[in-house]
Amino acid sequence: MEKAGSDSNRRVAGKPRVIVTRHLLPSVEARMEELFDVRLNRGDTPMSRDDLAAAMHECDVLVPTVTDRIDAELIAGAGDRLGLIASFGAGTDHIDLAAAAARRIMVTNTPGVFTDDTADLTMALIIGVPRRLREGTALIRRERWTGWAPSAMLGRKLGGKVLGIVGMGRIGQAVASRARAFGLEIRYHNRHRLPEAVETMFGARFEEDLDRLLAEADIVSLHCPATPQTQGLVDARRIALMKPGAALINTARASLVDYEAMIDALESGHLGGAGLDVFPHEPEVDARLVALPNVIAQPHIGSATVEGREASGEKVIANIRFWADGHRPPDQVLEALV
Repeated sequence: MEKAGSDSNRRVAGKPRVIVTRHLLPSVEARMEELFDVRLNRGDTPMSRDDLAAAMHECDVLVPTVTDRIDAELIAGAGDRLGLIASFGAGTDHIDLAAAAARRIMVTNTPGVFTDDTADLTMALIIGVPRRLREGTALIRRERWTGWAPSAMLGRKLGGKVLGIVGMGRIGQAVASRARAFGLEIRYHNRHRLPEAVETMFGARFEEDLDRLLAEADIVSLHCPATPQTQGLVDARRIALMKPGAALINTARASLVDYEAMIDALESGHLGGAGLDVFPHEPEVDARLVALPNVIAQPHIGSATVEGREASGEKVIANIRFWADGHRPPDQVLEALV
């Protein structure tokens, strides 16, 4: 077989050898078996670093997920035939893109398919935290509810409150669309201001100063990518700027937030609550967060719908087929250097 990476538009003779690191939906795996020389992971046991290194030495295409850390050392040790890393998921911070470029290995992802799913979960947390849904459910499950009372289980209404969206890309805009229907006032911070017509559509106001946005918002929802620039974006200083009783929602990346500072603010009562779908050391979740009644914690399920996972798998397949046929994949993140 032709050496991988020798030509970014090369064509693979025969079926490409594809190794998938995690168990995907049966319909996706069945299609892969039809099209590729594929090795699947139906047991869904996460690959060790040694397993990943071995896989990258013997395949044409690696299909990792966002939990597989594909760093420079692994890429440097990859076999000559590896020409494509077709990642399952929108994020690419788990892949060293510069190292892939240096080895002439193309990288693709699956953007867009999880936008609505993640926005839906975000909206559930935006509603659930101020309305104390976790606490209410706990009362029922523990059989401690004594009946309706005028002053019992009082939360906060959404209408008229300020939602601060940090990161106004696809997901941020989808959240704004949903939140507007609940009467929330939308303000956002982004690297670049959106066109006026888009702001009007969402009823959103741009705030160039992130500190000011955090100080004015009743609920803050994070939708930034994980980059060196966004590492620790919401740190102890910025958490202190937030309104007393404000809620913090994070369905993006754990690295955006100083979780120690957030926990301190939740325990002190400065923050009124948090809705979290991502954590620094997954699958571990800090016991202090679990114990706090005003925290709704979810097991990284922002994209966990049948429809979304099927669509992501279909994008992976399309990217592999385009690449193997010598064409530019539709979701190319990084063009292999020649």
